[in-house]
Amino acid sequence: MTRASTQRIPTFALFGEAVSANPDLLHIEEVQSRSRLYQWEIVAHVHHGLYQVLWVWDGVAEVALDGRQQILTGPAAIVIPPGVVHGFRFAPELDGLVLSFSAHFLVEGDFHGVGEAFRKLFFTPGVVTFAEKEGAASRLDALLRHLMLEFLLPASASAPVAGWLARAVVWKLAQAQAHAQAQAQNGSVQTGKAHRHHALFSRFVLLVEEHFQDHWSVARYASQLGLSTPRLNRLCQHESGRSALEIVHERLTREACRRLTYVAAPAAMLAAELGFADPAYFSRFFKKRTGMSPQDWRALPYPKP
Repeated sequence: MTRASTQRIPTFALFGEAVSANPDLLHIEEVQSRSRLYQWEIVAHVHHGLYQVLWVWDGVAEVALDGRQQILTGPAAIVIPPGVVHGFRFAPELDGLVLSFSAHFLVEGDFHGVGEAFRKLFFTPGVVTFAEKEGAASRLDALLRHLMLEFLLPASASAPVAGWLARAVVWKLAQAQAHAQAQAQNGSVQTGKAHRHHALFSRFVLLVEEHFQDHWSVARYASQLGLSTPRLNRLCQHESGRSALEIVHERLTREACRRLTYVAAPAAMLAAELGFADPAYFSRFFKKRTGMSPQDWRALPYPKP
């Protein structure tokens, strides 16, 4: 996969489809159904407000996430939060599925039950690998294929089953991702207070994803969550080891890095698009966060570190 040369990172709802304002999106399809149309290569692109799990049951895939590339063999799951630039090259015989959904779709209903799993799974992009096809991988594959069968039913849009199965997939993947930690905590019982903390932090992460380019103050995020600023910071420190502002700045920096890598527009224009009124302030912010000026970052060989 080569570096994108277009002026803009392509943005899609599903790959190749125009962005639509559908807050309740849930979609699942076979990898081959779309990748075959593009000669088995899905070029670097981005989704806003859309979460994806690409499930590779069998076969080989070359994966690019934020400019970092790796080759993997199934069974494995590629986890893609919104705003992450990603692309793939598949072996033609690859057997797998792509699950896409909006945050609104997932958090409706039993959010307290799935919120922690959702937060852990989609906090950063990554790959969940399985040592063998037996056990957890086999059960997850069966769950995803059951989800696709339900999705294809004529009345699926008005039935709750697909949503339940999608939440189960998130839950199972989060378990696999944190298997070692889950084993260490097998005997512990999570309290209702801890559940509420996880749910609040998950909602904060979703708010950051929606408003980081608006440069909301930490106080405004706290107000939206019904918290004081000190309490939001304590929550973030407990859940992630970082302050609320650090989480917001990390997301803003990640977006700046992506655009400097994939978009050929002047840095001053990108700064304005990211909500910075002063290009000089953007340069200072970026250098403080990365140790490099925007120009030096662009001069680095691809992929970026």
